[in-house]
Amino acid sequence: MQQIVTRSLAVTTADHLDSSKILVLYYAATIVFLVLDFALGFNIRLAFLESLPVARIAYYAVCFTCLALMLWRPAWTVLISAFESLVTLSALIIGMGMRTLLLTDRMLETGTGFIRMPEICNLLISGGIAYIAWVKGIKHLQDRNRR
Repeated sequence: MQQIVTRSLAVTTADHLDSSKILVLYYAATIVFLVLDFALGFNIRLAFLESLPVARIAYYAVCFTCLALMLWRPAWTVLISAFESLVTLSALIIGMGMRTLLLTDRMLETGTGFIRMPEICNLLISGGIAYIAWVKGIKHLQDRNRR
């Protein structure tokens, strides 16, 4: 009976470590997204903040802070990513939702302001990773509370 429990814990710990490594790599890739955004003008990660450059810089700073905390305290990785993913999902839902639900006269007259392909890519990439991080974080908290 002890061997089964030990194996189960080992598998859970290995799964947790793999998830943590993926999350750390995602936050480390922030430098790639930053270079694509400001050097090449190809904004994938924060397309919903295209019109707010100060907010984009602040968001990148938050991502680098999350990465630094994850490297400093690896045990916090899942919790940090769960919190940050909640913020990201909220911003994506509000940003994309408002633009699809509230059409203005200016949008209809000029054709600007509609959702573009970079914003859809942003929703798929950032939203997908944020959703996975959120689910992993909640599962981690539930597992922790059961012990």
